Amino acid sequence: MKLEIIDIRLTGKEGIEVDFEDIVRPYISILFRIAYTYVKDSHAAEDIVQDVLIKAYERQTQFRGEANYETYLVKMTINRSYDYLRSWHYRQLVLTNKWSDLLNHSHTPENSLLTKEQNITVAELILRLQPKYREVLFFYYYLQYDVNEIAMLLKLSVNTVKTRLVRARKMLKNLTTKLEVDFNETEFN
Repeated sequence: MKLEIIDIRLTGKEGIEVDFEDIVRPYISILFRIAYTYVKDSHAAEDIVQDVLIKAYERQTQFRGEANYETYLVKMTINRSYDYLRSWHYRQLVLTNKWSDLLNHSHTPENSLLTKEQNITVAELILRLQPKYREVLFFYYYLQYDVNEIAMLLKLSVNTVKTRLVRARKMLKNLTTKLEVDFNETEFN
């Protein structure tokens, strides 16, 4: 992902000038990954990250410093991703894709099996989960946040985060078992 950030200079509380790019550059890849886990589309994820960075710049005076700046940007990215998923544009896109999949007659059993073999990865299995389970897995395993940090970030109780982690792991285990069974059945029939 290559985002172009315009050259903007900010003056901090101490009167020191800093490039906005220097402040947000370390967070861009994390924000992109978070947005992608929600929307499952790289172009939409890039747009979301750009929107978040623009909002962060516009609202720089509203950042009170109560939380880490990364946490602030992550929360903005999550909220913007939810906004995108609720948007009319996204719903139209999903409906159009489903219709085109139904009308596409180029799917053969051989192609389906090859595609299935090539595309089965942990990341794709995680993307099959509901967003509330994906997000806790992402924060816990990828960003290595502890349960308390995740709870604070998502405004959930610690027990809710723990429950979602347990359920997400169980769902992933069921998905991998089901895929193994499906693969073995198609292999021997």
